[in-house]
Amino acid sequence: MTRNALASSIILVCRERSDDAKVVTRRHFVNELRSALPEALRPMQDGSIAPVDMAQSVIGPGMAVFTQYSKVLDIHGTPVPVREALTLINQTLDEILAKQEGDFDADTRWAVTWFELCGFNENDYGEAEMLSKAKNTSVSGLEEAGILESGGGKARLLRPSELPEDWDPHSDKRFTVWEATHHLIRVLDQGEDVAAGLMYKMASKANAARDLAYRLYHICQQKNRSREAYEYNALVQSWPEIARLSRSQHVPTGLKTYDEPP
Repeated sequence: MTRNALASSIILVCRERSDDAKVVTRRHFVNELRSALPEALRPMQDGSIAPVDMAQSVIGPGMAVFTQYSKVLDIHGTPVPVREALTLINQTLDEILAKQEGDFDADTRWAVTWFELCGFNENDYGEAEMLSKAKNTSVSGLEEAGILESGGGKARLLRPSELPEDWDPHSDKRFTVWEATHHLIRVLDQGEDVAAGLMYKMASKANAARDLAYRLYHICQQKNRSREAYEYNALVQSWPEIARLSRSQHVPTGLKTYDEPP
């Protein structure tokens, strides 16, 4: 018999607030969120909480900040309602995920901004060129990295299905987090064991690919791109099993991981 079942569940635990809880401003609350949520978010990402569940998952630590105060007041001295607090929590999540881009390579940072602008659709080559200068890269470099195609005054990102099947992080002289994420999506269609083999070759570089999947899923949700959102969510949901299989890999003679010197 086919049954409906939750892929994951989230439990909120309440505790009584202190009698001497302070009254703070909305600005103070937002600053506290910016301090507390990154620390709360990292274990969730490391635990591969599905991107589709992330907005709900941060409600707990976010509301823990909000409810520790007896009141949070706006600039008019009016108490901030729970609905607005939830909005501020989601806005802070957006900020945190965007800031994680700072850990990515320049090509990936370009690709994230371009993806947010137009997804995998074509856009003007001139726009791509101007953005590349702002991100300290170049269109020719992005093409060399194997993530961009240009011609006829247009440019576009390559979809996972268009990426080369023989890609190997060992021989890639311009390795990017962007291609690592999308190659993992490409081979995941062939099975988690195949994705695990590719992840093994990436070694410690693979974790950044998961972080990027979270960021891109969040963009897709905001832009109503359900097809791509599904792919990024599926990668993160499969991550624990892919990682487990990757750790069990045995290195054939002469095979090196990405982290090893040539």
